Amino acid sequence: MKKTLLLAVLLLSVVSVNAQRVSSRAKAVRMLAYARPEYQVKDVKVYADTMTVFSLADYPIYPIGKWKTVEDYITSNQLLWYRESGYKTFYDTMTVAVNTLSRLDGTNINVYRSIWTNKLEMVAAKITDTAVVLDNGVKVGMSKEDVFKVIFKSYPKSYTSEINVLKVIAGAAEVGEIYTFKGNKLRHIQIVSRYKYY
Repeated sequence: MKKTLLLAVLLLSVVSVNAQRVSSRAKAVRMLAYARPEYQVKDVKVYADTMTVFSLADYPIYPIGKWKTVEDYITSNQLLWYRESGYKTFYDTMTVAVNTLSRLDGTNINVYRSIWTNKLEMVAAKITDTAVVLDNGVKVGMSKEDVFKVIFKSYPKSYTSEINVLKVIAGAAEVGEIYTFKGNKLRHIQIVSRYKYY
């Protein structure tokens, strides 16, 4: 009797895990249908508390906008930035001329000017300052619902209630924005890049 009960419990746990996987895939497929056309979303993945959106739009590639110089960006947002210029080593031990813009709260943005695009390209960023606004209008302190509304026209709120991390990745997976939520608020924005510089 005990063996039968144990076997039944084991079987139920396996079935519930498979049902959860189907549920995550179904959510991802449905969220894909809700995506805004300007984001050119090609795929959505949901795994545990993380949703990853693969986009072909310029928003993930140029999260602070398209700028020719650091001065243009600083002038446009009229925020006080501390600027440091120098060389930094990034992926594959490549040395790149990087401008680091910092705010007092620890927010920092690392950019370099590409010889191919003639624009500022992202190396990395960590944003916790509510005054820094991305090109798509997202900023720290926004509600989770408002952040998701930037990418999706509408969606069932139950689909995002357990999501604590939203990743918006460029189609080639070279650049991405990572939005981290605590409760219902956006607490932190990170920008990551795997570009092969120059």
